Amino acid sequence: MINQKKLDRVLKRVERPARYIGMEQNSVSKDLEKVKVKFAFSFPDIYDVGMSHLGLHILYNLINEEEDFLCERVFAPWTDMEEEMRHENLPLFTLESKEEVRNFDFLGFTLQYEMSYTNILNILDLSKIPLLSKDRTDEDPFVLAGGPCAYNPEPIADFIDFFIIGEGEEVTIEILQVYKEHKEGNWNREEFLKSIAKIQGVYVPKFYDIVYKEDGTIKERITLIEGVPSKIDKRMIKDLDSMFSPEKMIVPFIETVHDRVSMEIFRGCTHGCRFCQAGMIYRPIREKSVDKIVELADKLVESTGYENVSLSSLSSCDYSELYLLITKLMEKFEEKKVGVSLPSLRLDSFSIDILKEIEKVRKSGLTFAPEAGSQRLRDVINKGITEEDLVNTVSYVFKEGWSTIKLYFMVGLPTETDEDVMGIKDLAYKVKDMFFDLPKEERKGNLKVTASASCFVPKPFTPFQWVGQESMDEFYRKIYLVKNSIKDNKVTFNYHDPKLSYLEAIIARGDRRISKLILRAWEKGCKFDGWSEHFKYDTWIETLKELDMDGDFYALRNRSLEENLPWDFINPGVSKEYLIREYKRSIEEQTTPDCRDQCRGCGIKGCTMIGGENN
Repeated sequence: MINQKKLDRVLKRVERPARYIGMEQNSVSKDLEKVKVKFAFSFPDIYDVGMSHLGLHILYNLINEEEDFLCERVFAPWTDMEEEMRHENLPLFTLESKEEVRNFDFLGFTLQYEMSYTNILNILDLSKIPLLSKDRTDEDPFVLAGGPCAYNPEPIADFIDFFIIGEGEEVTIEILQVYKEHKEGNWNREEFLKSIAKIQGVYVPKFYDIVYKEDGTIKERITLIEGVPSKIDKRMIKDLDSMFSPEKMIVPFIETVHDRVSMEIFRGCTHGCRFCQAGMIYRPIREKSVDKIVELADKLVESTGYENVSLSSLSSCDYSELYLLITKLMEKFEEKKVGVSLPSLRLDSFSIDILKEIEKVRKSGLTFAPEAGSQRLRDVINKGITEEDLVNTVSYVFKEGWSTIKLYFMVGLPTETDEDVMGIKDLAYKVKDMFFDLPKEERKGNLKVTASASCFVPKPFTPFQWVGQESMDEFYRKIYLVKNSIKDNKVTFNYHDPKLSYLEAIIARGDRRISKLILRAWEKGCKFDGWSEHFKYDTWIETLKELDMDGDFYALRNRSLEENLPWDFINPGVSKEYLIREYKRSIEEQTTPDCRDQCRGCGIKGCTMIGGENN
């Protein structure tokens, strides 16, 4: 355990000490001496962000349910805390027991965003754990990682002992069980890794090598030992009702990004938006039953005291019995003044009846994601909504008294023209005009329309994985085209930093050589790259030059359909043939209807849609 006097001294000198003290309602405290396997779970960002991650609450409670296992939390200390810790030579510790992270058996990271990777190195360094997996010994914890970004594990393969590909609930417990058995027998780090490498969904980078061609593309992958799979199949939970779902959540002492109960209602998506990685890797769609959700929501509200339940999924409006679910939740919670919210709404599956139910407790702003400014481009990306959908929906919500609308777009999408870009401004203005076209007595509240544009980043396992990102100059040109055209105080335009998106694309589409870039950038002071005030773009570019690496090779280059991609060895369930077919349809501006209506042959196993693999 760390020196408590030192910690007390440090906490008096930092902003928001509650980030580091633990002891919150519903946190779990176990005797370190009595448990057999100790797991430290890390969200590689600050406490305020990480505590809003639903996956943390699921795995934390799941592991702690097991008598022999323990899970504690660790986050990236904010810069003031890090400075004090380094000054006092205080190693990084977990929140629950204040035990040094390096004394745990496992340190697990969730990979939600590529620009958090330097924070992983910072956490390892503060924990006094060797940064490179090849330098770790039997005395060090195993460093593992999972989450959506693990679907291309190669950019951080040098730092991670093993990855979990897919949904982690079942496989994590399997791994800890194998470790417990190894620990009770003849303990050997290498043999343990060989054992778990045979478990579906586990990838151990050290057992593979990469051969490159002269042009820098991948020639082949080689397995270095017998018995490890050449292809890693993702893990998937088949039945969400019978899987583990927490009945309590830790309640932070301080305000976090999402201060509410987060309820997962289903996994997967059937829309097939061509830019969306989550829509591909989380297939097939699997729903929790209404009764199960209501039962869990009741227990979570009771155990946390939160006054809002957020229904979480990729597209909550697509839940097949949403109206029934909302009605039952409102019946249960209306008297307690507990609100229900839907984080993001699809315009086509939108129901005003549902909104009427939700508003019985409180009104909040509404968020819609048209993604593109023109119908042509929405067809290219297979968004599946029309301008008419937007008009109908916004008309409804204005009449029902909403006046704060957020619209999400992307710039730099494949085949985008200036006309498509200007459609962002046109749609935002159309929403504004619809409000003021209402008779004065029907307008409620002060109108506020916010259009936000992120820069398109091509992601692995999407039909756009072969498409090069646009140059930064082109991103800025398009952004200012919209920004300079908006001259109305009722319409606000925000945009994502193209420099950050460029780095994100380099890492997202990177191979194993990117580990050297991340390590060197961290050594030169890069961390909290997702925070604009800490993002050191010039340092990253300087590092690329220093290592004689070409960022454009990863981010901007169009890739041929025949190229060996760094992530091709992973099987996400969706076939490459399907992704190629969808890519070609996008170029022809052809849409692919929702697969709830008819199977589109994406290759996923366990699908219960009409004509799917199970039918």
